[in-house]
Amino acid sequence: MLKQILSKVSRKQSKSSKNQESLSNLTPNSTSSSSKRSDLGSGNSRKLVNADISSPLDSKFNPGEKNFRNGNPVSVSYEALPSFRDVSSNEKQNLFIKKVAMCSVIFDFTDPTKNLKEKEIKRQTLLELVDFVASSNVKFTESVMQEFVKMVSANLFRELTPQPRDCKILESYDLEEEEPCMDPSWPHLQIVYELLLRFIASPEADAKIAKKYIDHYFVLKLLDMFDSEDPREREYLKTILHRVYGKFMVHRPFIRKSINNIFYRFVLETEKHNGIAELLEILGSIINGFALPLKEEHKLFLSRALIPLHKPKCLAMYHQQLSYCITQFVEKDCKLADMVIRGLLKYWPVTNSSKEIMFLGELEEVLEATQQPEFHRCMVLLFKQIARCLNSLHFQVAERVLFFWNNDHIENLIRQNRKENLL
Repeated sequence: MLKQILSKVSRKQSKSSKNQESLSNLTPNSTSSSSKRSDLGSGNSRKLVNADISSPLDSKFNPGEKNFRNGNPVSVSYEALPSFRDVSSNEKQNLFIKKVAMCSVIFDFTDPTKNLKEKEIKRQTLLELVDFVASSNVKFTESVMQEFVKMVSANLFRELTPQPRDCKILESYDLEEEEPCMDPSWPHLQIVYELLLRFIASPEADAKIAKKYIDHYFVLKLLDMFDSEDPREREYLKTILHRVYGKFMVHRPFIRKSINNIFYRFVLETEKHNGIAELLEILGSIINGFALPLKEEHKLFLSRALIPLHKPKCLAMYHQQLSYCITQFVEKDCKLADMVIRGLLKYWPVTNSSKEIMFLGELEEVLEATQQPEFHRCMVLLFKQIARCLNSLHFQVAERVLFFWNNDHIENLIRQNRKENLL
């Protein structure tokens, strides 16, 4: 009996010692694998494991460094991956995914002294990706598109903190004299925008597959970035959104509706947005491509979104682009002239002479495309306003309205209806 008890005790001791040995053997591997998972975030970890990333991604990055976009710790090895020229054609798409995963790491650009080596590696990697996308002659796979859109979203879609400006400041805001706010991360953002532009324009990016990832959510986030104070960013966004509109026909109604909503919020709620001019510039091109006869949806867009944009005090920031959109509608369908002229009269400024001069310039362009029947319907209200402008105490307003008589088409309209107008 005593022998049996002693044998059981010895077996338990041997088992416990074996378990301790096995735990000690597993600990380094498990910690290293968990650190690798936390390195590049949950979104890219599966792809990185499948892509079999090897020794270039060993930890040399500061584990205490923070991802300033979302507050998560970034503990990533950051060593340059092989060049596309150094791998075979079959391995290039896998290498592309690895490079994209590297570029998903976000650095803090508010401190120019931090992570200089890593930032330069990321910049060079982004430039390699731009060259690869521009010169690729192989269709991008769905997994490549998915990881690419994740990386672009991580880099571009961030919280904007605009400078506080009230309407009085916006009213006197001069785009040429005011110093725009420049994003310190622009050297990297610019390459990411260029990469996205090349990707969308590439014939190797199949729209039927890409639309799964460049979806409505992606378009909305892209539109949110139009409120950036950096004009360089808005210029890229304008070009990219226009390309998205051209390539993904399925998204066209949604893009127009979303721009509509931005205008509604701007006119009715905030009167603060940095990208109205760029959005109107895109719309000018879109309106130019509208088929005739115009759909009722497009006419409603004119009456409910574009014409009310004359109301905000900061009209000068986007008036040139707005005027172009309005005249495009009238040139496509001259019957809309009556609605446009009545809309201008509704929002006509009373005490703002500089805004009044802008209205007169736009009115002249609209009248050039107006035919006699439409002019006849609104001429009484129109010439009451013209009479008030002729009697304006501001000489530039009175002088600007007198220029109407230098326009042959407008002069003919006035002559044909002089009995009604010159009472």
